[in-house]
Amino acid sequence: MKKVILSFLAAIPLMASCDSLMQTFGRQGILQVRFAEGTVPSTRSAFPDTNDFILTIADSKGNFIYDGPYGASKDSFPLDEGTYTVTARSSDFKEPQFDAPQYGDSQVATIKAGKTTVVTLACVQLNSGIRLRVAPGFIEAFPHSALILKASSGTLLYSYTEKRIAYFEPGTVNLLMSEGGQDKTLFTRRLEPQQVLTLGVNIGADAANGGVQIQVDTTRNWLDEEFTVGGGGGGDALDKALSVPEAKEHTGEQDVWVYGYIVGGDLSSSKCSFVKPFSSRTNIVLAAKSSCRDKQQCMSVQLAKGDIRDDLNLVDHPELLGRQVFLLGDIVESYYGIPGVQNISEYRLK
Repeated sequence: MKKVILSFLAAIPLMASCDSLMQTFGRQGILQVRFAEGTVPSTRSAFPDTNDFILTIADSKGNFIYDGPYGASKDSFPLDEGTYTVTARSSDFKEPQFDAPQYGDSQVATIKAGKTTVVTLACVQLNSGIRLRVAPGFIEAFPHSALILKASSGTLLYSYTEKRIAYFEPGTVNLLMSEGGQDKTLFTRRLEPQQVLTLGVNIGADAANGGVQIQVDTTRNWLDEEFTVGGGGGGDALDKALSVPEAKEHTGEQDVWVYGYIVGGDLSSSKCSFVKPFSSRTNIVLAAKSSCRDKQQCMSVQLAKGDIRDDLNLVDHPELLGRQVFLLGDIVESYYGIPGVQNISEYRLK
């Protein structure tokens, strides 16, 4: 009888710990982070790869759950109930720079127990820009002067021959003319996020008295609010390419451009390989993120015998693992158990 009682008493802490463990896991939910599929801002310069964006996930106390490249992040984050700030940035931007547009987004997610919360981030320009168009007459009138763009975060010297856009944190920016050790404010404007302003700098009617004329060129004052599908860099056809998630919704369509990252190969009906070395030249696997290791989130790609197989197979070209590729082919409902691309006639590596 004593043995039975002791066994029963010993089981009580174990049962209690199991209940506590279940309660702990019961308070967790899932966070998934993604970018708006197939959309990047319409820009005047090359758009950065979203896999290289800096992704941070922080709890309400400011503790980082994740801080690193978006492409290396997990597909799902198990998190305790609460609010989390999800931020993605194409680059760190702290002081004025030329040719340095910054893109990204920040959102607050509420995690609930047993629920999956999906945060969809946009790719919008976060900073502002100014480009000067200095007239020959101004240069002749003030050959030894200097133009300076000044904001609270710093200054940039804008030479007469400069053609690039100067980027600033949103806020007030001043255009100064420095001559003989004296600075004169020519123009002041508050710039909003996404705004790029072009200013014409010329001499005014009273130039003999040192007059300067500043003209806002409204034809070159744009906001990056338009979006194009795909984001490829090869013309109109690639601009209309479908991402992996989008392509899965277009099964049956033919002669379609699809783009994604080469994340694996060696497909079978039940699995695929995501690590080197590879043994099959007949197929590869695409995903929306280079860090993907889940077959169900991928698309299979058939490499028919010929030049395209010779160029893209991972047996002969293991260096292609993680590279972005655009493929022109037919989208099929199933190839090795997942949606796929077959009959490829053309490709572009990025």
